[in-house]
Amino acid sequence: MSDTTRVYSYSAVLMGSPILLKLFSHDEALAARVFRLIKQYEDLLTVNRAQSQVMDINHAAGQHPVSVSGPVYALIKCAKAASMLPDSAFNLAIGPLVKRWRIGFRGDTVPPMEDIVRLLALTNPEQVLLNDAEQSVYLTQPGVEIDLGAIAKGYIADRVRDFLRKEGVVQGLINLGGNVQTLGTPEGGWSIGLKKPFSTSGAMIGTLDIANKSVVTSGVYERFFEHNGQIYHHILDPRTGYPLNNELDSVTIISEDSIDGDIWTTLMYGMGVEKGCAALRARPDIEAIFVTKAKEVVLSSSHHYRFTLLDNNYRLTGSTV
Repeated sequence: MSDTTRVYSYSAVLMGSPILLKLFSHDEALAARVFRLIKQYEDLLTVNRAQSQVMDINHAAGQHPVSVSGPVYALIKCAKAASMLPDSAFNLAIGPLVKRWRIGFRGDTVPPMEDIVRLLALTNPEQVLLNDAEQSVYLTQPGVEIDLGAIAKGYIADRVRDFLRKEGVVQGLINLGGNVQTLGTPEGGWSIGLKKPFSTSGAMIGTLDIANKSVVTSGVYERFFEHNGQIYHHILDPRTGYPLNNELDSVTIISEDSIDGDIWTTLMYGMGVEKGCAALRARPDIEAIFVTKAKEVVLSSSHHYRFTLLDNNYRLTGSTV
């Protein structure tokens, strides 16, 4: 089999997630450079260790602004813009609530109501002040924390795509723990599986065939715990401080940039199927697949991909079906 038809896979664990890189050439040195690039961005953006540029901002909350590098500032600015949209479920300042719930980490519990109320007061994105001239970020009171976990993987996936293009790679795929970004069109296109919620066997509801697109899925089954028969998942509603509770099990976004996938999966979770489909009519570049608790698969549209349903327990609906 020639290098033009064979796919080589390279893997690593970074950002607490399995990372998969697929290339049509055997180039371990290039794969190593990709993983090194991911690690560099993780070091800049993480809030899961004491030192990073984002943690420098959090440590200085209520004290003074912190100047950061261009990439970090641009990402924070993008995250704040998404947070300031009317009734947005995206919130870069949700850090204090994420830390208190600890969903997906040891010690996850349902916080007392008084803790939720107290921490909600520290999650207003207007408390994140940006200064373009200084490239600085100031959190206006102690206890405010920004958390870029909802947007960092998409941003990094796009930077990997740009790096591979610069290196002359015309066909490839990077999967950053569920954020998939693709280059080019191999024969038959890239086929991406859509997971069945809460399946322990890795079963798929269906597949998406795409080219030169990103696929980002966010689901309530990714990180959760159960308490008194109720499931508490990691997608928090910044308006209530509790996990979002609606008809959805997962949202998948198909877009050119993976960062848009990160932002819009969260926005769509907050809106639900009907409002979400209505909002996407103004964005033909972004498409959504909603999977509901009632086992419906709803396509907002499907101009940039082909979806094949594999699980007969689900019903396919939507504007293009």
